[in-house]
Amino acid sequence: MTEPPILLEMNNISKEFPGVKALNDVTLRISAGKVHALVGENGAGKSTLMKCLFGIYKPDSGEIFLNGEKVDINSSKDALNNGISMIHQELHPVPHRNVMDNIWLGRFPVKSFGLFKFIDETKMLQDTQALFKELEMDIKPTATVGGMSVSKIQSIEIAKAVSFSSKVIVMDEPTSSLTGNEVEQLFKIICDLKKRGVAIIYISHKMEEILEISDEVTVMRDGRKIGTWPAAELTTDIIISKMVGRDLTNRFPERNCIPGEVVLKAVDLTSPRSKSFKNVSFELRKGEVLGIGGLVGAQRTELIEALFGLRALTAGELYVKGKKVKINSPSDAKKHKMALLTEERRVTGIFPVLSILENTAVAKQANYETRFFLLNDALRKEETVQSIQKLRVKTPSIKTAIKNLSGGNQQKVLLARWLLTEPEILLLDEPTRGIDVGAKFEIYTIITELVKQGKSIIMITSEMPELLGMSDRIMVMCEGQVTGVVEGKAATEEEIMRLATLRMV
Repeated sequence: MTEPPILLEMNNISKEFPGVKALNDVTLRISAGKVHALVGENGAGKSTLMKCLFGIYKPDSGEIFLNGEKVDINSSKDALNNGISMIHQELHPVPHRNVMDNIWLGRFPVKSFGLFKFIDETKMLQDTQALFKELEMDIKPTATVGGMSVSKIQSIEIAKAVSFSSKVIVMDEPTSSLTGNEVEQLFKIICDLKKRGVAIIYISHKMEEILEISDEVTVMRDGRKIGTWPAAELTTDIIISKMVGRDLTNRFPERNCIPGEVVLKAVDLTSPRSKSFKNVSFELRKGEVLGIGGLVGAQRTELIEALFGLRALTAGELYVKGKKVKINSPSDAKKHKMALLTEERRVTGIFPVLSILENTAVAKQANYETRFFLLNDALRKEETVQSIQKLRVKTPSIKTAIKNLSGGNQQKVLLARWLLTEPEILLLDEPTRGIDVGAKFEIYTIITELVKQGKSIIMITSEMPELLGMSDRIMVMCEGQVTGVVEGKAATEEEIMRLATLRMV
């Protein structure tokens, strides 16, 4: 069988930022009609390499060839004009415009009336409908993007990338916010693109997906290429050992804590919205990880946002350490020693242009104010340094902008922020989303240490191994209702999925 031609070559690519060698002489060859997975820990250089390909960064050295011809890519427009498109990990839609405006932004079809030109909305609608029909996506072209779920926005970005008729499509964590059915549909789209000779560069931390969809796998570590192998010759353990440079015999830390008394009790909590949670009751014990499982639409995030005072309740009672409380705002929640790590750290977590110092100290800002409304900057710096050292955040200094850190280190900074407030109850929503296996283990270790200290944790996760491996008990929700609670050690994937699809009357 004849091997497909090399479609894309990136030769000897290097890129340096102040204090960081992000890419060191990386060479990558991608064949037409193949899915080429790019894996590595956060900070390995994967996204930086792809940003060099897409014209977001200019490499310090190296060359790019497409179909054997050297190309000079100085901007994203250059990349698109050369048939290279990219689905970014960070989603940045135009929220106040509709779906078809977002897809065709910058290349609207036009029609002329004499000297005047207007956007041809009829053609744009027809083209969008045809695109969604081809991709088997059930999305209304005229719907406003703002307020849509993350999974819907992710699907729109995938459709937009396909609409460019590109020869090379880079997919950076494309399934991070998709449901199981949506992942299956994405894989069908990828298989169809392969038949057309399109090359897919696939970045993901989900090993099972990589082994299922990929033809070849390139592993990167510390800005260098470790090697490329046929996917059929690899296993999850082999990939992980090549990524981290060591064997990970245990994916989760050992935990031998015995939960104590009830510290948080919810009775019949109900949200005012018709499509939200209702009659939710549960207990959280001291020194316990209570995992919350369920599929997209189970209203898990909505529930913990209500616990933290970000959403109103129409009914139900909440008790903290046996005392009935009312939590109407995050300030109320903080007074009761609660902290919330949100699902989308880039949207509702970090302040990207601010430093690690500012991002860490913000939750405790009032404590640093003096009588004359000045900041005790020395104390802020001291506590921030102690916090990031304790959580082993990798950074040149606390003055570094948090946007320049890897996802795992950003997540540790957010944990450091809340731990400065000395919480007793932590609400963690998808705490390891979008971070690699090595960083995940570090987050798991931090969670385990917090539980040993007597902290109580509610953890939402969509990753089944994480839910089973880290939870003392698992509460499962479906369509806003609790469908069951199982002991962590006795739980099985089959039982969790049965409860996650069990509709209550």
